[in-house]
Amino acid sequence: MFYPTFRARRIRGKEVFRRMVRETTLSANDLIYPMFSAFGTGIRKEISSMPGIYQQSIEYIVEEAQQAYELGVPAVILFGIPETKDAVGSDAYAEHGIIQETIRALKKQVPGLVVITDVCMCEYTDHGHCGIIKDGDVDNDATLELLAQEALSHARAGADMVAPSDMMDGRVMAIREILDNNGFTHIPLMSYAVKYASGYYGPFREAAESTPQFGDRRSYQMDPGNRLEAIREAQMDVEEGADIIMVKPGLPYLDIIREMRNQFNLPVAAYNVSGEYSMIKAAGKMGWIDEERVIMETMLSFKRAGADLILTYHATEVAKLLKSGNF
Repeated sequence: MFYPTFRARRIRGKEVFRRMVRETTLSANDLIYPMFSAFGTGIRKEISSMPGIYQQSIEYIVEEAQQAYELGVPAVILFGIPETKDAVGSDAYAEHGIIQETIRALKKQVPGLVVITDVCMCEYTDHGHCGIIKDGDVDNDATLELLAQEALSHARAGADMVAPSDMMDGRVMAIREILDNNGFTHIPLMSYAVKYASGYYGPFREAAESTPQFGDRRSYQMDPGNRLEAIREAQMDVEEGADIIMVKPGLPYLDIIREMRNQFNLPVAAYNVSGEYSMIKAAGKMGWIDEERVIMETMLSFKRAGADLILTYHATEVAKLLKSGNF
């Protein structure tokens, strides 16, 4: 059916028509807000490459999380900046580590908020890698035990969900087993199932103070050219017990998000990472784009590709825009 019998513009002629036939919609319930919790008090330091995003001590984390929750954002994901770092990332699994204390404060003061924790070692090790170093590389199997201990300590502190981001083989199984064996069968596990070695992570490394002190992370994160490997990685995590599978970064890998949606019947999350955020902020500041419009178009692209959840530094902005009714 083609012109003149079919005229596609008829259904685009009025805003009400466009709303009625919109195929993809966005809700604040889709959003997860990443936050950086810093050891100490009175700390609220804006990240230079991520305007509007802060390293914050716990009292400010609680305050901003409360505001996000009141806007309708249902969940945050926490990244920790400990007082000290060492070769084995001790603060990551310490009973009173920075993330464990942040969880307790959030669950006490914003009890309705879902608190998700990033489970990894790079924020806590003095070498900046995601596990134990042996012979100049991350030792996969030695790292699994520490990741499992980290996830367990988060669950004991009150986390609602854990999210391993390290890309070690077998970590989902190790974490699932230790949680189940300690009475946390109810805690869901959102795996960074498909995480590429990406140049889009640069601003995050400033935020989390996690830049590798030597080499890079390509021996455990995925090559950007690989699609079939993404399916294998996700399949492995699903079989080991993941409840949600994530693709990171999001925007350059929309095809992979669609692949996950088509291949698996679990919820799919997309991580709209720091570099994607910073590019929009920089272009918006220069007046090269309509920033709000581009933010919302970007969010819709994740949903249209097949994501159910979006981890994004724009979360509170998006929630405000949705409340305004202009999008």
